[in-house]
Amino acid sequence: MGQAYRWQPLDGIGLEHLHLDYRDEVIVADGVVVGDRGDGPFGCSYRICCDAAWRVRSVEVHAAGGASLVLTSDGSGRWCDGDGVAQPQLAGCIDVDIAATPFANTLPIRRLGGALRQRTRIAVVYIPVPALIPRRMEQAYTRLAGQRYLYEGPIGEFQAELELDAAGLVRHYPSLFARIGDP
Repeated sequence: MGQAYRWQPLDGIGLEHLHLDYRDEVIVADGVVVGDRGDGPFGCSYRICCDAAWRVRSVEVHAAGGASLVLTSDGSGRWCDGDGVAQPQLAGCIDVDIAATPFANTLPIRRLGGALRQRTRIAVVYIPVPALIPRRMEQAYTRLAGQRYLYEGPIGEFQAELELDAAGLVRHYPSLFARIGDP
């Protein structure tokens, strides 16, 4: 069973379309994003596969007319590139943060669940768009009242109070994204 979601940036031109599918013990997120960033217009597609506990097991990102990235994980923080070469600089990261999509916030929120009643620091594989050069980044999440979460990332540089739906997907990300055409 799958569900489609869409977001638009609050500043500039763009659109994201995400298809989220639950298949047996695998959660598959297929998304397409077009927009403008500091470097100009971009387009990319991504696929994130998670296990039933919302641990990222693989991520593929393809920038239109440019770079591609494939990473796989054992779900415990060990990463390899698409050729199976270990990526020790990403060790300890369970989640990914593709810069162009608010869906990336769903991953740690769903994976950590009740642990987010208090501020929880995590390390993620941060993937900037359109360069697609992954690096480790420290972030933090705290559950506030209802379906609101405080996101901090990178620690000390940025904060946003995210409004989510009951499934853990962003409805409103102040100054960056708003969901449109809710299912």
